[in-house]
Amino acid sequence: MNASLVLYNGKIYTVDDARPWVSAVAIDGGFIVGVGDDEEMLTLAGPETEVIDLAGRLALPGLCDAHIHFYYWSLARQLAPVAGSASKEEMLARVAAWMATAPDDGWVIGWGWNESLWPDPAPPTRQDLDQLTGPERPAILWRTDMHAAVANSAALRIAGIDKTTPDPAGGLIGRDGSGRPNGLLWELAINLVADGMPDPDPETLASALKSGMVELHRLGVTAVHDQRMKDQADGPIALAAYQALNRDGRLALRLSCNIAAHDLDHVEALGLASGLGDDYLRLGHIKLFTDGSMGSKTAWMLAPYEPGLEGQRDNTGVSVTPPEQMAAEIRRAVEAGFPASVHAIGDRANRVVLDIFEELAQSGPQPLIPHRLEHVQILDPADRQRLATNNVTASVQPVHAIDDMETAERVLGSRAAHVYNFQSLAQSGALLALGSDAPVADPSPFLGIHAAICRQRPDQMAAGPWYGAEALSLEQAIFGYTLGAAQAAGWQQVIGSIIPGKRADITVLDRDLFAIVKAGVSGREIADTQVEMTVFDGRIVYRGLGVGD
Repeated sequence: MNASLVLYNGKIYTVDDARPWVSAVAIDGGFIVGVGDDEEMLTLAGPETEVIDLAGRLALPGLCDAHIHFYYWSLARQLAPVAGSASKEEMLARVAAWMATAPDDGWVIGWGWNESLWPDPAPPTRQDLDQLTGPERPAILWRTDMHAAVANSAALRIAGIDKTTPDPAGGLIGRDGSGRPNGLLWELAINLVADGMPDPDPETLASALKSGMVELHRLGVTAVHDQRMKDQADGPIALAAYQALNRDGRLALRLSCNIAAHDLDHVEALGLASGLGDDYLRLGHIKLFTDGSMGSKTAWMLAPYEPGLEGQRDNTGVSVTPPEQMAAEIRRAVEAGFPASVHAIGDRANRVVLDIFEELAQSGPQPLIPHRLEHVQILDPADRQRLATNNVTASVQPVHAIDDMETAERVLGSRAAHVYNFQSLAQSGALLALGSDAPVADPSPFLGIHAAICRQRPDQMAAGPWYGAEALSLEQAIFGYTLGAAQAAGWQQVIGSIIPGKRADITVLDRDLFAIVKAGVSGREIADTQVEMTVFDGRIVYRGLGVGD
């Protein structure tokens, strides 16, 4: 047998305990057919084999983002670029610049503002947007956590939101001193506006998704767990688009697609179950939401937030889905053949969901793939062991830890010690699956690895790690982006490590992360890692300037 592709003279970290390091790998028919030393693997090369010298570069299994809103992130890359704005003025200037190049009759949409990083932390209002858009063109800009947004007067009018509109269940409408809506919306109140927005046409969506795949390949990502939003219609639209790409052979990504709990009626009626699909596209978990976000002070807490600039007292956040409803939906999901993937940020939210999982474990069947807690950001020490005890995956996003340091200290005070307890969860025996939460955060897995092992922003390393005892090792972080993420989706027999019989998904880096960690990380050495080559299904889908030239 001759292989179609042989990579040799590399430093290949297989994430296989039986043989963690090899120098060469042989690939054929989309699968890994051999791993070993150069001499062994080069014997599998024939006249038609592409043979690539890695020149000592580090190679890893193809990376998996275990929590990404791939549908929304792909679309957001085409919209007003407000993420990273250093002030409200800069954000508005970016929107104005984008509007100058966009059609003048469509919605103005953007993602990613974060007032906690601005010199003046006052959030934007409808009046701010009205100055840009005028009275007729609707606009909405999501906060970075996707749990708050600001809409202009035209968008509020389309949604029918005025002074008499009550707060919807699970949501809040911001109001000025006279009671009029000020444009700010939290949690399910956002849907009042979002439901009136037009869906993207199929051609625009397909183009955005293909562009998103290209960008993920540049980042070494070959698989994702696609997340849903509560009570929004993105699920069926996204799944239909993914299936169309898969049918045409254009889905160059392994995609575990979650289904929103509000679509359970369709799941039950059609007899769908987790795992349905192939090695490219599969149904994943049923997605539910317990609470909001820490930055918006809507995460559901056991004790009130610290009073902030708003002067709020006795605020313990928002219960987005009543616990009784959640328990019933999780039971329905399991009976239909699905595990549950539950958004839980606050310590009370995590405790409530763990209580539900424990109760259901004692009274009914368990799913074949473990349930998941998404984020697990704030966890009371009394609950740390409960994920491992109940076989619940901790789906965490390390970059949030370095994004949220100041926010956690401000809104939680001393309870910030219980935020992003990655190492404590790992030591408890819980499975960690790592992701980005894009478009909420930067999708780079190398920024995520930096955050996981350094617990500090790359440009502030001199300040030392933030609660450094909760840092992961490099091996743990890589596992979370590879085999850990694969296990969380039930794909551990398909991807996640470089061993014969698995799909040939491999990423080759421009630097040796292990050598960097051994020498000591002082800045952006890991965060700025570039991918030299990405192999998906045995095909080279991204090639930088250094490998095989």
